[in-house]
Amino acid sequence: MPNRRRAILILVLLVLLALASLWTALATGSIRFGTAEVLAALIGNDPPGADVILQLRLPRALAGFACGGLLALAGALMQVLLRNPLADPYILGISSGAGSGALFAMLLGLPAFAIDGLAFAGALGTMLLVFGLAHGDGSWTQTRLLLTGVIVAAGGGALVTLMLAIAPEDRLRGMLFWLMGDLAQTVSPWPPLAILAATLILTMPLARQLNLLARGLQQAQALGVAVNRLRHTVYLLAALATAAAVTSAGAIGFVGLVVPHLLRLASGNDHRLLLPAAALAGGSLLLLADTLARTLIAPQQLPVGVLTALIGVPVFLVLLSRQPK
Repeated sequence: MPNRRRAILILVLLVLLALASLWTALATGSIRFGTAEVLAALIGNDPPGADVILQLRLPRALAGFACGGLLALAGALMQVLLRNPLADPYILGISSGAGSGALFAMLLGLPAFAIDGLAFAGALGTMLLVFGLAHGDGSWTQTRLLLTGVIVAAGGGALVTLMLAIAPEDRLRGMLFWLMGDLAQTVSPWPPLAILAATLILTMPLARQLNLLARGLQQAQALGVAVNRLRHTVYLLAALATAAAVTSAGAIGFVGLVVPHLLRLASGNDHRLLLPAAALAGGSLLLLADTLARTLIAPQQLPVGVLTALIGVPVFLVLLSRQPK
């Protein structure tokens, strides 16, 4: 099969998977709905239970898809930026920065919009701190960026632990759920959806340059790629995508690690296909995981980050064992 036809087939299958995941999320729960009822609610016919579908499940499903797509897309960008297939969106400390901001807001008893605002501010501050420290006197390497991110993440983790230790009992559960990833408190799906669309629009024109960057810095430079500008752009887009996802859904792990790597194994390293495929597959994975999280032991809900970690940990160990010594 020609590469173009193969790429189109993969994207069509992923679109169908995304639609199936969305339908499953809307139809499944403590109240189950048939296909006719879901369709009637979506086109505005107002069947019984339409409020449950349109006001509860649809916003949560769209937010879950957007956050999963953002994490997978950011993971794909981080892996080519650091030239490490085991890199993930949280590797540079953005999650710990967002967690510090969100938990500080919860500790003070602030409303939901303030929690989101401080979470995004923490993620943005961490992004700027890591970039500034890694850039230093003008030199910039993958190793320096990675080490800076790990150190800043450790500091953020210490702040998170401190706030958990001093938090009152009545707020501790909500703080822990946020840290484990939870879509139940998502205010609106439209900001992460808009950021996902904008990130894709901005990264797709860079796909050919990313293909060259993945082969090595010197080879990319020899072929005319402005490497420093490209790396700065990729870092900024990946960090903003991660910040948006973490702000909306908390620290959901392993989506950004597992999805891009599995797609590379299935479809190769061409970022013209990998980037949109990562957004679709990551969104579908998180959407299905969230549906399972709220139905597995219903009416009690599990943090979706627990399920993604249970999937991601064994996959990560397998990937790690296959890396060259």
